[in-house]
Formats: sequence, C-alpha cells, structure tokens
Amino acid sequence: MPTPPDIALIEDWHAALNAGDADRVVALCGDDVAVVGPRGTATGAAVVRDWVGRAGIRLVPERWFHRGNAVVVAQRATWRDPSTGATGTPRPVATAFRVGGGRVERIARHDDLDSALADAGLDAATELLDR
Repeated sequence: MPTPPDIALIEDWHAALNAGDADRVVALCGDDVAVVGPRGTATGAAVVRDWVGRAGIRLVPERWFHRGNAVVVAQRATWRDPSTGATGTPRPVATAFRVGGGRVERIARHDDLDSALADAGLDAATELLDR
C-alpha cells in the first residue's frame, strides 16, 4: 500500500528535525506555519528555525493517525542539554499536524496522545495500523 502524501511529508519532517536540519524543516512548512506548544502559539518560518536550533529535540514516531488534512504522531521524545550535549530520558509525547498544499501548516506538541487526537479531531479509529 503506498504511503499517503501527507504521511510522507510528516515522515520527511521527522527525518529533517532529527537530523537537526532547520533549513529542510522550514522548507517542509508553509510560510505562516503555526507552532503550538506549552508556551503558546507563534507563526512563521523564523519561529520554526529558532525552535529546531534551540529545542535540541529528537522525536521518534511510534504510532500514526490520519484523516483529511490532520496527522497525529505518538512519539518518543528526547531533548539534548545545550550545555553538556547529554540526552535526557525518553518520554512519550504526541504531535498534531495540519497539512495543506503539500506543506505543514500547523505543529502542535502535546504531552499525551489523547490531547493531540482531540486537538486534531481524530480518534483511535483513524490509526494507521500498517506503519
């Protein structure tokens, strides 16, 4: 079964983020991409570029959910300490993405899968079991 374009885009986004390739992450996002996190919402490529450079995060996808232009990925997250370079203990998180025109329009990180699914308007029935 071929990979839907929205899923392929989010796979590429993860690969670029985990490689620390801010230019590629930005290129995969729309010009007015919204970034939603614990500190609120901000928009634009500069916000994404700064976040990739500052966060030191690695997100390993574990479960995928998709319907329409919404994609939610349950992930195992680790953060790199900027002063020591040490990687912290992995913890579960989930990210709700909205895709449009072949680019990421919204990125919303959540501390748990249920919150991300609710944010995206998805549920357990939208899980992609062949991933």
